[in-house]
Amino acid sequence: MERIYIDGDMAKFTPKDITTVDVELQDGTVFQNVEPRCLFPSSNGRKFITLLDENGAEQAVIRDLDNLPKEQRQVIEACLTEYYLIPHIVKILNTTEKFGLITLDTETDRGPARIEIRNLLYGFKQVGNRLLLRDS
Repeated sequence: MERIYIDGDMAKFTPKDITTVDVELQDGTVFQNVEPRCLFPSSNGRKFITLLDENGAEQAVIRDLDNLPKEQRQVIEACLTEYYLIPHIVKILNTTEKFGLITLDTETDRGPARIEIRNLLYGFKQVGNRLLLRDS
């Protein structure tokens, strides 16, 4: 199957729920309940947004969010914001380690959270000047 690229105003996006949309292309092709996902979320989350169906198969790719009309761009941005929601740790309140399991009690910008990290090698990742924690 040839990859379909979406540029400019060649598609209309209709929200379905917080992370899915229906897509109607100018040629009449319709994709229902697709999930926008960034192909490069850490390095360039505004270019190359894949639209995955319920089975995880790619249906189309948005080349650049900034080339979409404002209303259409906002629909996709809302889905991506919800899907890639990452709470920011404001304060670490307590840490414990037992049998190799590190537990952090934290205060985040979304409220309190407990983070459990089983593997030090995979539980922490530095991205630029940020440190990402992977909760097991």
